[in-house]
Amino acid sequence: MKHPNNELKIEKDKYNEALSKYDTHLQDEAIKAKTADLIANKVAENDTLEVKKFLFNCIDLTTLKTTDSEESVLRFTERVNDFENEFPELKNVAAICVYPNFANIVSQSLEVEEVGIACVSAGFPSSQTFTEVKIAETAMALHEGATEIDIVISVGKFLSGDYEGMCDEIEEIKEVCGEKHLKVILETGALGSAENIKKASILAMYSGADFIKTSTGKQEPAATPEAAYVMCEAIKEYYQKTGRQIGFKPAGGINTVHDAIVYYTIVKEMLGEKWLTNKLFRLGTSRLANLLLSDISDKETKFF
Repeated sequence: MKHPNNELKIEKDKYNEALSKYDTHLQDEAIKAKTADLIANKVAENDTLEVKKFLFNCIDLTTLKTTDSEESVLRFTERVNDFENEFPELKNVAAICVYPNFANIVSQSLEVEEVGIACVSAGFPSSQTFTEVKIAETAMALHEGATEIDIVISVGKFLSGDYEGMCDEIEEIKEVCGEKHLKVILETGALGSAENIKKASILAMYSGADFIKTSTGKQEPAATPEAAYVMCEAIKEYYQKTGRQIGFKPAGGINTVHDAIVYYTIVKEMLGEKWLTNKLFRLGTSRLANLLLSDISDKETKFF
């Protein structure tokens, strides 16, 4: 007869063994210095028109407001439909990101095939609900037309060392997603250290994440260059060991074009040209779209 405590120990050992294959003993100050050095030496060369056009095509155009309604989301989607008429020389955004109850509205009204429909799901933004509810909400979002799902890890489980509980949820939700992309949000501002960000990144990828994402945008601090550096380091090491290319998405607090170029630079320097596609790099933001359009057209633009 198997003893429950032995089974629990085996599961815990499984995740600790996975983590042991990676360098997770990071010093926050060292990461801060490396990130600052990369930004100081590399960002300026990427401040170009072509990079800005590429960044626009990587945007998950997001509306996650308490005041969202079917009418407002429909208007939001129609702007994406109208984009190619107004800016025929530019590629559209990568996806529209909404709450799951609006997936059907977007699905029924979106006319642009290359734009995805991303839904925050599974108890977003706190991830504090029953696993069964998370699975059901994800399945409903997909049924309503979502082509991508963004979820938040159970931060409380991770911080208390319950890696099995955190990872099991991700695995079960990924099973529901099937071939549809699952973006797993770490909520890096709540994790407290570079070491924790590295561990959470590895566990999320190990459990089936197609993307790892910094933040919900609902908690401060949101995305930071230091968190991006650590996450990209984890993605690189994971790729070297497994051959799986995992995407990266900074989100929350991307307030300027310069911010976006910083994240582009980190991805380029840490992961290389293979990651410079909107299949593997996204920016979670809404305000950035008009800022990039203004820079690209060299005049103030408020299209979205």
